[in-house]
Amino acid sequence: MGPLSARLLMQRGRPKSDRLGKIRSLDLSGLELLSEHLDPKLLCRLTQLQELDLSNNQLETLPDNLGLSHLRVLRCANNQLGDVTALCQFPKLEELSLEGNPFLTVNDNLKVSFLLPTLRKVNGKDASSTYSQVENLNRELTSRVTAHWEKFMATLGPEEEAEKAQADFVKSAVRDVRYGPESLSEFTQWRVRMISEELVASSRTQVHEADSPEKPPEAGAAHKPRPALKLEPLHFLQCHSKNNSPQDLETQLWACAFEPAWEEGATSQTVATCGGEAVCVIDCQTGIVLHKYKAPGEEFFSVAWTTLMVVTQAGHKKRWSVLAAAGLRGLVRLLHVRAGFCCGVIRAHKKAIATLCFSPAHETHLFTASYDKRIILWDIGMPNQDYEFQASQLLTLDTTSIPLRLCPVASCPDARLLAGCEGGCCCWDVRLDQPQKRRVCEVEFVFSEGSEASGRRVDGLAFVNEDVVASKGSGLGTICLWSWRQTWGGRGSQSTVAVVVLARLQWSPTELAYFSLSACPDKGIVLCGDEEGNVWLYDVSNILKQPPPLPAAPQAPTQILKWPQPWALGQAVTKTMVNTVVANASFTYLTALTDSNIVAIWGRL
Repeated sequence: MGPLSARLLMQRGRPKSDRLGKIRSLDLSGLELLSEHLDPKLLCRLTQLQELDLSNNQLETLPDNLGLSHLRVLRCANNQLGDVTALCQFPKLEELSLEGNPFLTVNDNLKVSFLLPTLRKVNGKDASSTYSQVENLNRELTSRVTAHWEKFMATLGPEEEAEKAQADFVKSAVRDVRYGPESLSEFTQWRVRMISEELVASSRTQVHEADSPEKPPEAGAAHKPRPALKLEPLHFLQCHSKNNSPQDLETQLWACAFEPAWEEGATSQTVATCGGEAVCVIDCQTGIVLHKYKAPGEEFFSVAWTTLMVVTQAGHKKRWSVLAAAGLRGLVRLLHVRAGFCCGVIRAHKKAIATLCFSPAHETHLFTASYDKRIILWDIGMPNQDYEFQASQLLTLDTTSIPLRLCPVASCPDARLLAGCEGGCCCWDVRLDQPQKRRVCEVEFVFSEGSEASGRRVDGLAFVNEDVVASKGSGLGTICLWSWRQTWGGRGSQSTVAVVVLARLQWSPTELAYFSLSACPDKGIVLCGDEEGNVWLYDVSNILKQPPPLPAAPQAPTQILKWPQPWALGQAVTKTMVNTVVANASFTYLTALTDSNIVAIWGRL
């Protein structure tokens, strides 16, 4: 059996429909499916699926991003599954079949009961007795790990580094905390690790609060960075100056993006920045401007990278980074960075382009968002032997207000697109197997109950992980963290939906707009600048690990990097707006762009 297709899903789905989004039951049993055949990009289109049969196949794992938020019945009997932790992505699951998987043990049955509290039946049997066993184990393990924590912390000397000590505690807890029969040791060690890590995360929050008892709670954690987030300013560059003038402290810089890493698992230290009539490519380690592209009469607002695999004249495959840049004139320029020339121009819009981004699912698909209240999806194609592009238009998405930020949905980037607009946060269906080539907004998201919540500008938008979205603009002085899966899963047929808020983050109370936030998903960090040159950092992974319910009050930032006040023209540049902050994947370099023609680069110690 090869990869699944939309046609096969419609053939084996019920009720019969020509749209995947209407299928509620799907039988994929006995197809000799391998794990790699379960394409999340395809399956996440089954937005109403409630029953799935995957039995009698050859599955070794389940992908952890299938996006089937409505799934209630799952049959996986007679496969080769060796792990059950991916099942936590189905929070509404009520019935589960796993018999005939020879690598699963009684420990996995306990894990299933812990991960899926709504389960009623497992392998056709009532799950309540297993739940009782899991609750008793969990209660005793929590008590023992807590006691181990208190004993461990009492032995620490004041000179011991907290970060290393906490990591040592997790290891010692997994090694030393024991309870129950040996046959359940895999489950108990798994839970001990989770409980230990939750204790460590909780203690970090308490330490931050205790460091400054005289300050109000909302400021208590702002100036006490964890050792892992210690950064120092490295370089301040005026590389976008008009006419290369050192007197220019007025050119506004708008967007930056790190080049994709050339090897899997690696990270990049090369960043592209734009502002005024120039696009610069900078080495963050040395502060050297590697390349500079100028377009007189242009004002660049946005840049985005993609990576193509091209075939040379000699027939060799070569990896090639392409940088797209756009702005005031409505043109997209495709830049061959290392060769230093523009190898393609797309006349995309008649008005200025506010932002653009490449699709994570298709390296040649580019979204452009314009002041003409349209978002267009382009296929830039592959360059010919002369490095020339021939772009084609795939979709036009109409908006009711100017789109400011674009965000393909992390769990299904080729199916849904989010946009933060002057009039709110909207979502479009961008699937290319649908007949309409011009589409209106499918859903508008609002950030509190009531009609007064709609129509508010959303000028910051980013996915922190495959579920959590960070957005800014709907409430003064706050950044909102909300769940895509819970929000989308509960929308029904509504065209206006209130988001499921997970937490709110304290930010600057300024009434100024257009400060763009960003996320570093690999590290669980959200970043945003402010009107005084500061950079606000939030360790979102720690915030979301706090036991529910989370506090209603906005959560304080993990750290605020103060503006270092560099010198220019013989005097310190004091206050400046930081329009954009972006970090590379490993969080070793951070780039901040200002409205005073300064690129500030920070490095992690």
